[in-house]
Amino acid sequence: MPDTAARQQSDGFSVDATFDMATNESGEYTKFSDKLTESLDDITRMLNEHKAMIDAIQDVGIQLTSSFGSLHKVTVKYAGIVNGALDLLLPWLKKLPLVPPRFVEVATAVERITQRIIDSSAETAKAITDVNTGLRTGDVQRLQGHSSELKKVTQLLSAIVPDND
Repeated sequence: MPDTAARQQSDGFSVDATFDMATNESGEYTKFSDKLTESLDDITRMLNEHKAMIDAIQDVGIQLTSSFGSLHKVTVKYAGIVNGALDLLLPWLKKLPLVPPRFVEVATAVERITQRIIDSSAETAKAITDVNTGLRTGDVQRLQGHSSELKKVTQLLSAIVPDND
């Protein structure tokens, strides 16, 4: 039942205004701090329940970035060797009539791919190192910032791989 009811009149119109004060007789209420404490307790409980999973994901991320870093070093090293050899051989291969044109096309494509790998190596290495550091230090903001960098690296690598469609 409404605690307060008032009849107001303005410009010839009558308005019923009712206010329902939903308070109990003792004046008790739920405190914001109690609600926040309950929420924080729930979050802490959930984190503790999933701690092993969170730590395992971090460990896997560290191992993946370390493996990817090693793979990147090997790839760049051998791309440099192949690129250097092709830079020397391609001019000769193009002039020799015994070399099939298709072989020259493939060698030219390989030279172009290895050059792209070399050209993108600094950016790729930086992204790998930064993500690995973010994982090792638990720096969530750093990791979030590198999400777009990793997407760019993925796009670079995807652009290097020729479509076979």
